[in-house]
Amino acid sequence: MASQITDDKRAIEALIRRQFESLQWAPDRAGDWDGFTADFHPEATLYAKARPAVPQSVDVFVDRMKGLADSSLSRFDERFLGTRIEVFGNVAIAFSGCEFTENGQDVSRGVEAMLLVKQDSEWKIVSQAWDMESPGNPLPATFSGA
Repeated sequence: MASQITDDKRAIEALIRRQFESLQWAPDRAGDWDGFTADFHPEATLYAKARPAVPQSVDVFVDRMKGLADSSLSRFDERFLGTRIEVFGNVAIAFSGCEFTENGQDVSRGVEAMLLVKQDSEWKIVSQAWDMESPGNPLPATFSGA
């Protein structure tokens, strides 16, 4: 059983890293929108940092990112800072730290929380929410990026 949990955690971390890599773009390269979308359950909901929390579909989120990439956010880079994953059977949660660089200069950090389910031997994100670091909400030491 421990081996299966280890394999599941590796698969989930690979999915998370793939998420961060796919959601990057520059003037000479588009984001991997299809790759980003593929890791989500078809009915997944996302909750951005804004409050009150408002659910949005993956398609709505991707359309918003595409619009930003074509206008005010010509370059977006994400750096994986680490993750904590807990698995129980076919469900898992993951908290992942990341660093965002917008237009090559504005750097911010945050934590993304994901609820995942395993179906047909494949992990999918069914819900994701995130929040950003601020003076009153520092990034946990777990995600220092060291």
